[in-house]
Amino acid sequence: MFADAFRAKKVFITGHTGFKGSWLTIWLHRLGARVSGYALPPPTEPSNFVASRVEELLEHHYLHDVRDVDALENAIREVDPDVIFHLAAQALVKLSYEKPRDTFETNLMGTVNVLDVVHRVGRPRVCVMITSDKSYENKEVVWGYREVDEMGGYDPYSASKGCAELAISAMRRSYFHPDKLSQHRIKVASTRAGNVIGGGDWALDRIMTDVMRSISSGRPVEVRSPDSVRPWQYVLEPLSGYLTLAAKMMASDDPALLSAWNFGPMVGNEIPVKELVEMVIRDYGEGTWKDTSDPGQRHEARLLRLAIDKAVWDLGWRPRWGPDRAVDHLAKWYRKFYHGGEGQMRAQCEHDIQDYENSPFIGEVVPLTEAAPAR
Repeated sequence: MFADAFRAKKVFITGHTGFKGSWLTIWLHRLGARVSGYALPPPTEPSNFVASRVEELLEHHYLHDVRDVDALENAIREVDPDVIFHLAAQALVKLSYEKPRDTFETNLMGTVNVLDVVHRVGRPRVCVMITSDKSYENKEVVWGYREVDEMGGYDPYSASKGCAELAISAMRRSYFHPDKLSQHRIKVASTRAGNVIGGGDWALDRIMTDVMRSISSGRPVEVRSPDSVRPWQYVLEPLSGYLTLAAKMMASDDPALLSAWNFGPMVGNEIPVKELVEMVIRDYGEGTWKDTSDPGQRHEARLLRLAIDKAVWDLGWRPRWGPDRAVDHLAKWYRKFYHGGEGQMRAQCEHDIQDYENSPFIGEVVPLTEAAPAR
């Protein structure tokens, strides 16, 4: 998919011990990159980082907090990366209600720290800053949010990601302006992905974590928001978007690349939580679920969609797996893990990556004149 774009390139990933970061590390190593990671220890037990022995793939493995700017600068200076993927974050909505300060410090100031260090260290490099689809001011409209739409956030997590996007934009215009690329040679873009699912996610209060822990222990899956609609996508979908964007940024000085990008499912592939749970139970071969919604529970958006027209038309990126294919791979990954695969899951990850690389694009591209109404 990316030819030799990353071969022998020095890549620095923050958050490499997390769910998406561990998958990205495996994929980049497969592409021939020299990968280094900076993060706190794996946030869950079990974790894909441990189950897939990801540490073995790293040139440097830094266990530090992204809020520790001195440690971060020392690591970036030592690695001197060609490409930085910033994924380190406090990624849970519910936890953000309990720890708002930690959430804002990690998601906002962690992002500022990365770009501040890049500014001080200098030298040409590509920076792909990962935020979230929750960064939009969600008014629960029926069409997908576009990159030019308003930033916002009801809960501390969503607001922290909206703040991070504003900070990225401000830092880019202040220090890495696309129109002055010939002077600084530092390229900065941000990405917003849909709700990611896949093998190896055990984060608290995530739907797949709840599903797999419940099934593996013989308990019904408790679903607190069964009718909420989300832009679900397999973990390889947004990662392929990040890699596509980074490859094009390395190859081109087009200032249009240095902006915000959405990576989500094709229109019509957003489904309610209960439908996703039923698909997983079906493909895994066992389990039941029950509605545990509570009128007094913390606010969570009931409808969220992303418009991916920009990535489709300007990057040539499109999703490759719909919900059925995604759930099939997810169920196989967890089935292998829970039936003796702990510590040996890298082969399954690599199998999924190869299968994804060989898969065709799905869906038809809707002409821009027929797309959802502009905001």
